[in-house]
Amino acid sequence: MSGHSKWSTIKRKKAKVDAQRGKIFTKLIREIVVAAKEGGGDPESNPRLRTAIQNARENNMPMDNIEKAIRRGTGELPGVTYEACTFEGYAPGGVAILVEALTDNKNRTSAEVRHLFTRHGGHLGEPNSVSYMFEKKGIIVIDQSQADEEKVYEIALENGAEDVKTEGGVFEVLCSPEAFEELRGKFKEESISYQLAEISLYPKTTVKLDKDGAVKVLKLVSALEDLDDTQNVSANFDISDDILKEIESDI
Repeated sequence: MSGHSKWSTIKRKKAKVDAQRGKIFTKLIREIVVAAKEGGGDPESNPRLRTAIQNARENNMPMDNIEKAIRRGTGELPGVTYEACTFEGYAPGGVAILVEALTDNKNRTSAEVRHLFTRHGGHLGEPNSVSYMFEKKGIIVIDQSQADEEKVYEIALENGAEDVKTEGGVFEVLCSPEAFEELRGKFKEESISYQLAEISLYPKTTVKLDKDGAVKVLKLVSALEDLDDTQNVSANFDISDDILKEIESDI
């Protein structure tokens, strides 16, 4: 597996801390601004904006903040201009990492990302050095204790899911980006809560890590995610449930 489902529990705990610091709002607002700038301020005709607004609502962002971010994106309100950029590299053990960022200063962000890779024993690569190892997917992770297996499979297969994996106490539902919104909506309609629901880069192959390697890789991933400009971090690690449980407090 990709580590998405195993990593989601830690990410959810980190998200609560980020929310307390207001950091998660910063990331969500940037995504709304860029989505509105690129595709217009009407969520009905702008799927990226529609998804960004849904994510903001799920994180309890006030509608006033959402509306202001949209108006900044469409130019109705003044604001910072953000540029999308991607950084590709390798963590210790040969794990491929791809960082997606939105920044108002690409040189600053590039220096910060490079510093973290070096500090944690990895290195940045050239453009397209690892991106071919990933493909964009909609990913919904559901705790098996919170949902009936038959119901999850029924909803998934009837609403565009490509695959459902069961491992580590969760269902990991995969779909195309185009099917993501409808599929997520169906789970919400059935009152099935999820740990993680996002469109992100899913690895085609994975690298299995031992305990030492897992600690090194997750510390790098965590540090990259903590950067203000980072929107998403994708990696192709595979860590066993036992190792992840053992090292969770160290990450």
